[in-house]
Amino acid sequence: MNKLAFIFPGQGSQQVGMGLDLFYDTQIGKMRFEEADEIMEMTLSSLIFNGPEEKLKQTEYTQPALYVVSVILAELLVENDISPSMAAGHSLGEYSALAAAGCFSFAEGLRLVKVRSRGMKEAGITQPGTMAAIIGLDEDTIKQICQDASSSGIVQPANFNSHNQIVISGDVNGVSQAMKLAENAGARKAIELNVSGAFHSTLMEPAKEKLAGTLQLQTLNKLDFPVVMNVTAKPTEDPDEIRQNLLAQLDSPVLWTDTVEAIRDAGISEMVEVGQGRTLQGLVKRIDKSIATRGVSKITDIKEYAHA
Repeated sequence: MNKLAFIFPGQGSQQVGMGLDLFYDTQIGKMRFEEADEIMEMTLSSLIFNGPEEKLKQTEYTQPALYVVSVILAELLVENDISPSMAAGHSLGEYSALAAAGCFSFAEGLRLVKVRSRGMKEAGITQPGTMAAIIGLDEDTIKQICQDASSSGIVQPANFNSHNQIVISGDVNGVSQAMKLAENAGARKAIELNVSGAFHSTLMEPAKEKLAGTLQLQTLNKLDFPVVMNVTAKPTEDPDEIRQNLLAQLDSPVLWTDTVEAIRDAGISEMVEVGQGRTLQGLVKRIDKSIATRGVSKITDIKEYAHA
């Protein structure tokens, strides 16, 4: 069998109705959703299964919802003898990856995500900002553009998603100035994103302070397999490093292109997107077409995969 990596999606891939089959048809799924409702002190499961979509889209619910579904799917894959030798996750997905690697339990991870998502939501209110995707310019050009635009306001690269799709983040003035400069520099597109805050920018500092306390108290276990982290794009199994990286992740860019290349360079030939949507599969294909990808978002996907 190919050497496998599990990759876990972040915010934006949520869908009303996701995980319904996991709840009804698997013991792990039912147990995890019930556990999640208790930890979240609300019927998160009902929101995930029935919507409304507008509410599920809110950061404080989106992140726990995606974490729960992804971790259940990862547990079911392992139960079906499909185990990774490495993992990574995009932003929030990093928590799903670490849970899958045994860094913390399902419940401990969800408690961290609860603090993180609420902190990010509040930071978006107290320090409002926005994000934009820039298509068709390389990393160095974007870095320079952010530097040039920072005389108008706060703006920095937030997600290096593929070689020519990069998301920037900051306050409204900084981001709109950078979008203008990007268009002048020949960007194919500069699209403002519908987000509730300037994620992965210095405007997330208040969320970082909230998360720091909770992370400090959380015991992190040595991992069962390495996780390539957003902030460094390097594999690690070291708890102290993981703690630092999770905090830094809130106001630093997600180095997704480098992460995918680091996994490939470690000898992995197949990446499985564990969770809703196909966003990461699309990005992997843009970064390196030679990597085999597939997605697992339902029980039927796991069964097909196990019998492939």
